[in-house]
Amino acid sequence: NMLSPGPENCRMIRHGTPVITDAELLKLRNIDERGFKCVTLPMLFNSRLSDGLKKSLDNLFFAADIAVSGGYNLIILSDRGADENRIPIPALLATGGLHHHLIRRKTRPKASIIIESGEPREVHHIAALIGYGADAVNPYLSFRIIRDMVSRGAVKLGEAQSIGNYVRALTKGIVKVISKMGISTVRSYQGAQIFEALGVSEQVVGEYFAGTTTRIGGVTLKEIEGESRARHEKAFDSIRIGEPLDSGGEMKWRRDGEYHLFNPESIHYLQQACRKGDYELFKKYSAKVSSRSDTLKNIRSLLNIVTRGKPIQIDSVEPVENIVRRFKTGAMSYGSISPEAHECIAIAMNRLRGKSNSGEGGEIPERWEKRGDGLDSSSAIKQVASARFGVTIAYLNNAVEIQIKMAQGAKPGEGGHLPGSKVYPWIARARNSTPGVALISPPPHHDIYSIEDLAQLIHDLKNANRRARISVKLVSEAGVGTIAVGVAKGLADVITISGYDGGTGAAPRGSIRHTGLPWELGLAEAHQTLLLNNFRNRVTLETDGKLLTGRDIVIAALLGAEEFGFASSVLVALGCDMMRVCNLDTCPVGIATQNPLLRKKFAGKPEYVENFMRFLAMEVREWMAMVGAHTFNELIGHVELLRVKHKINSEKARTVDLSGLLSQPSSIERKEDRYFHFPQEHMLQRSLDRNTLIPLCMPRLENGEKVSSRFAVNNTNRTVGAMLSGEITRRYGINGLPDGTVRLAFDGSAGQSFGAFLARGVTLELRGQANDHVGKGLSGGTIIVMPPDGWAPEAGENVIIGNVALYGATSGEAYIRGVAGERFCVRNSGASAVVEGVGDHGCEYMTSGVVAILGPTGKNFGAGMSGGIAYVYDPDGKLSGNCNAGPSSLAKPNGEDAKTLKSMIERHCSHTGSPIARAILDDFEKKLESFVKVIPDSYQKVLDAMQNARDIGVAEEDIPLYAFNEARNGRPEEKKD
Repeated sequence: NMLSPGPENCRMIRHGTPVITDAELLKLRNIDERGFKCVTLPMLFNSRLSDGLKKSLDNLFFAADIAVSGGYNLIILSDRGADENRIPIPALLATGGLHHHLIRRKTRPKASIIIESGEPREVHHIAALIGYGADAVNPYLSFRIIRDMVSRGAVKLGEAQSIGNYVRALTKGIVKVISKMGISTVRSYQGAQIFEALGVSEQVVGEYFAGTTTRIGGVTLKEIEGESRARHEKAFDSIRIGEPLDSGGEMKWRRDGEYHLFNPESIHYLQQACRKGDYELFKKYSAKVSSRSDTLKNIRSLLNIVTRGKPIQIDSVEPVENIVRRFKTGAMSYGSISPEAHECIAIAMNRLRGKSNSGEGGEIPERWEKRGDGLDSSSAIKQVASARFGVTIAYLNNAVEIQIKMAQGAKPGEGGHLPGSKVYPWIARARNSTPGVALISPPPHHDIYSIEDLAQLIHDLKNANRRARISVKLVSEAGVGTIAVGVAKGLADVITISGYDGGTGAAPRGSIRHTGLPWELGLAEAHQTLLLNNFRNRVTLETDGKLLTGRDIVIAALLGAEEFGFASSVLVALGCDMMRVCNLDTCPVGIATQNPLLRKKFAGKPEYVENFMRFLAMEVREWMAMVGAHTFNELIGHVELLRVKHKINSEKARTVDLSGLLSQPSSIERKEDRYFHFPQEHMLQRSLDRNTLIPLCMPRLENGEKVSSRFAVNNTNRTVGAMLSGEITRRYGINGLPDGTVRLAFDGSAGQSFGAFLARGVTLELRGQANDHVGKGLSGGTIIVMPPDGWAPEAGENVIIGNVALYGATSGEAYIRGVAGERFCVRNSGASAVVEGVGDHGCEYMTSGVVAILGPTGKNFGAGMSGGIAYVYDPDGKLSGNCNAGPSSLAKPNGEDAKTLKSMIERHCSHTGSPIARAILDDFEKKLESFVKVIPDSYQKVLDAMQNARDIGVAEEDIPLYAFNEARNGRPEEKKD
């Protein structure tokens, strides 16, 4: 009883996981001590009664009220006992219903709800039950199946270990679900209802899942009961008893299972059409995908396209060459697919003047120049994600469009993980990391925790490459319209609404199936909200997520999209056969693999992708002629050309209400309001770089002179140095200028992103202080920050730069005479930095580079750190308590470390005049004893392998591959591979 906090009312039962075994449930069922009393209530309804589900739910809630009033504080809802006459109540319906019933009766804190059900078996099932109020779940049928498999020898482990593995897997999955929602404990997640209902009526949601968003209506208790009865009748069909259960075919295609849009027949038609250049075969593929009236696979299958008037001649419709320029390929990173597949896609899209997307894995610089055969394999869209793999000033300046990946539709809220066994040397090179060392892509961007931060990142990237469009990728979800308006206000040029059902086979199935929403919902909401706020004509609206046909494109356009992304379909056109082994590095057609032997099997050609895109455009033109649209812009946002189908075979589908999806804001005055028409005003002309630094530096550099000057700066001067670095990179190439060519000094308080993406050859010296994001994406330049002349307090005790300094730095140096804020050097992948103290989360997710910290560190130091070295001055021995890089990652500096560290401190002292650095140097041998070296074990092993390679005379260019093989061979589970 939370209102009477006495000892007798504060007892709880502790357990390590919300998943409980049969034996543990038996203990709870028989508990009768210390104030605990348990009761079991049947979660069943009578098959002979009409409206039996509703009556049984009401009876269940009434029985729970009696139990609570009788002092029972552990309520087990059980569907054991199902037979010919008793049907299990859907576990989630009973759980959510009882949870909200007790809340309405103000008795919810008096009892725990425990679910004993044969229904839950996957992570999502357990997560949903907990999210709607369950305290614990016993999936007894799964345990029974495991025991049966053990008894038959299908599983070689013992029963206890097998069940334990299953429980641990479920628990790990639940933790992953709650972590990507930003929740840290199961107790906080319980009853939080972080869900949106898709296809459930407002009546059902209001009574049993109160507070959950449901935008398209859907099934009532009548349909839910009908499905329960159908399953029950099938289970107790006397003719079928003893026969194996149907496989279902949800996870993989089965001949007699659930219908998949990509199946052997549709894949065959698409591949043959693209290889032969046969549009008639493509039409067969399109018909297979679009014509299944008996299966509801997506929202757009409920819609018909209607004509505006009389059809027009197809010759008067906008040509294919114009339409394909609106097409893009999805963000499939260099690393998730093979180099051959990645380059093949880029070549095809460049030929079409469409756009391919690099993904977040970076890109090797050789691709930015045309190949010897004249082909352009550079990805037009360069993605900037949380990991910042390979994001340098040169990378950004070889982009036509730069995409900020807020999240991805297939697994929003999650980061990525590339095991060390997949970080081949060529992948490590593109990502500025180390071969053989695992890479983590953290879920959040550390410089976009707010919409203001996002606006700043957009401004940073626009400064770095003012010719490129800046795109922001959002996930389809309730409320995405409001987010899209904020992004438009932040001056994005393109907004992408990504649907849930894309993603490669490497994405977890639970994430693809149970996270995110259809693009139709997010796109319609974003388009409508942007229209209502007068921002629609200032941004290009894009969508992606299993777009497969010209019909899909036209429906997306009518809902508001003007550009379109394709991923899975492109891979199928290149030869993917949907084996769904992308995560295993065993792709039989050489697409989703880095294994050199398997890559030789890649048989795709750019022409296949070109044919696919042209066929899509040809089909779009046919639809345009039919509806009477001469230009593609005449389609965009015209939802009046969409109608809900009258004849729908699915009873459930007939309950869906799409009126909200098809609503048209009444405020539209001009046709141009529906699509991009007015470019964003990025206000670059106000920047210090544009007005002062570039006019000062570039003429002198062209004359071969060095540049040195001094300026005043204030916090309205944002992103100082980025635009200058972009100009230098465009004119002098990836290597920039010789060190020390440009030296610019500033006095005052610098604004955000001082020295962002600073190119080699440029030194920025600041006397004063700086806001957040100093040296973001540092690309070879040097940044020096020190207190102003005459500053009395000791610099080492004062914060002089803000949070997230050197985020994603790839090379260069930084010397900070003072303390940095939180997340200093997060995702540093090559820069050298000296600082006199850091806040929490220092060196988070670092992959390379060297950092010397001459003062205190905050908590969580080195979290996610997989590479690089940090030397921390720790005379008080507090680092071990603050460090999250693992105890075995802490060591004493050796002789080589001492040389490196001393050299860094000497340069710091020389650049900043730091008294702290001088004091350490004056007694270096003694002070060295107080330094701790932080280096991840896996990184140390690879460094040792590299040194061993040099010792035995391996050629320098072959050392990365040698180290990679050593790292792989060091993993016993991979030796067989």
